[in-house]
Amino acid sequence: MTAGLTVAGTADRAAELAPGFGRLANMVEPGRLEYVDYPLPEPGPGALLVRVLRANVCGSDLHTWRGKHPVKKSGGLGHEMLGEVLAIGAGRPTDNRGEPLVVGARVAYTYFQTCRRCAQCLRGQLNLCDNAYEHFGKQPDEAPHFHAAFGTHCVVQPDQHVYVVPEALPDVSAAGANCGLSQVLFGIDQVGIAYGETVLVQGAGGLGLSAIAVAKERGAARVVVVDGVDARLEQATRFGADAVIRLQDHDGIEALTEAVRAAFGGAQPDVAIEVAGVPAAFADGLQLVRRGGRYLVMGNLSPGTTVPYDPGLITRKALTVRHVDRYDGRYLWQALRFLTDHRDRYPFDTLVDAEFPFERIEEALVASAERRVTRAAIVMG
Repeated sequence: MTAGLTVAGTADRAAELAPGFGRLANMVEPGRLEYVDYPLPEPGPGALLVRVLRANVCGSDLHTWRGKHPVKKSGGLGHEMLGEVLAIGAGRPTDNRGEPLVVGARVAYTYFQTCRRCAQCLRGQLNLCDNAYEHFGKQPDEAPHFHAAFGTHCVVQPDQHVYVVPEALPDVSAAGANCGLSQVLFGIDQVGIAYGETVLVQGAGGLGLSAIAVAKERGAARVVVVDGVDARLEQATRFGADAVIRLQDHDGIEALTEAVRAAFGGAQPDVAIEVAGVPAAFADGLQLVRRGGRYLVMGNLSPGTTVPYDPGLITRKALTVRHVDRYDGRYLWQALRFLTDHRDRYPFDTLVDAEFPFERIEEALVASAERRVTRAAIVMG
């Protein structure tokens, strides 16, 4: 981490563990954590036991922490992480691209599985696997206990994608590959960005910054970012945004539309990408993209949040609106390659601007929810 906040811990909780035990943070209820210890399991056939090196606080973790997840109201938290292989179950000699798995290897892995048996998988929609969260959604008291990222260890199940991390890629960059960047790469492939097209990104969090980089590498002629947090807009500029728009400087959709037109030289963008997670952003995006344009929606996930919009506008503008949930697990390798190939061009190593020790996870969640940090990381030591 080149700059930012490091929060010192008062004690190394991992060092207090009895031999053969691991520790995890359990959300007893939204907004309240407790630490619990369990014996480390032997990985079953095709599974891995990994020691978690780093885990980031993602926007969807905050949704769960605030009680806005449609199902998950308790249990382990965290899903954006990097690990080191401690033990390998029988029948798993390689990762998902054929690279040998060995004890001590750094690995990135999907937080969900692809069962390849459900109706969605059999249709080829692997990102929509009906059994994706079979293990991730379990409670910590259910063996093998270590199902999520906010823990000293994690068990990676046979149907989760696992990839050995390229040696040249630092931990701080690799830890974010399995969520934001993989999601953006997959999502953008669903709507396409042709060489010379223009792109509007709504939201400059981790997803939005990744979207800038991917859009640029796909050949976008101009990328403009809208957000309401100055620090995020500054980061967007460092990631290559051609212009940024401070949301609160424009009162209402008409003023925002004019600002967007001005940023694109009098036109509206060919593609808009919603990664703000704010319902109003969706209605705005329908107005901001050009007639015949494409709109990729990935940020709005929380159930029960609604916003009024004119469905006829979509027809009159002949828009293509694509909502994307999760990603095909194979895109995790693409994300690792993207980070490795472009590590000198885009400052992914600066996305994390605050590091917290394992015993200060709740503080990391609160600081992230209050937007005092752009992206927090839990460093296991």
